[in-house]
Amino acid sequence: SSDVCSSDLGHPIDPLPRPLIMAKIIIILIIAAILENIGVVYIKGGLNQINLPGQVTASAVVRVVQAGFTNPKIILGVALEAAFFGCFLYLLSQRDVSLIWPLTSIGFIVATLAAKFILDEPVSGVRWAGVILITLGAFLTSYSAAIKNKTGPPPGSTIMAVPPAGGRQGSVPD
Repeated sequence: SSDVCSSDLGHPIDPLPRPLIMAKIIIILIIAAILENIGVVYIKGGLNQINLPGQVTASAVVRVVQAGFTNPKIILGVALEAAFFGCFLYLLSQRDVSLIWPLTSIGFIVATLAAKFILDEPVSGVRWAGVILITLGAFLTSYSAAIKNKTGPPPGSTIMAVPPAGGRQGSVPD
């Protein structure tokens, strides 16, 4: 039966089993991280092409913004950032911020790889260690959110669920 409120399903809107939903979330997240970080690399490449002023003045800011609006690398970078944002909006519509936002830290790894191999920036071992620690901490945060969701409601709380026609009694929605 395709009981949407069944405890083996991951989300009341998405009828896929819980492991497949998480796999879908991770795949979209990886795609989003790649889009975002390639976008950042293009923006940085475009900024490197613009003659940036030594001092920040109103006219210098206007000149840099005008140059940015006509620089193909910056335009592509902004478009890729917009695509990332679309993916991010979808992910937030499906899951809690406390799960999705920490998972976006995978972007730190992608950004550091892109900086090293596309922009030829030097990346020290200490910087790599920092990136890995930030990413591990974020994944622990997301993992704790996943554990929280598996433990069910707090003791003493009452959940009244009406199963769909033909559904199992005692079904609890996510």
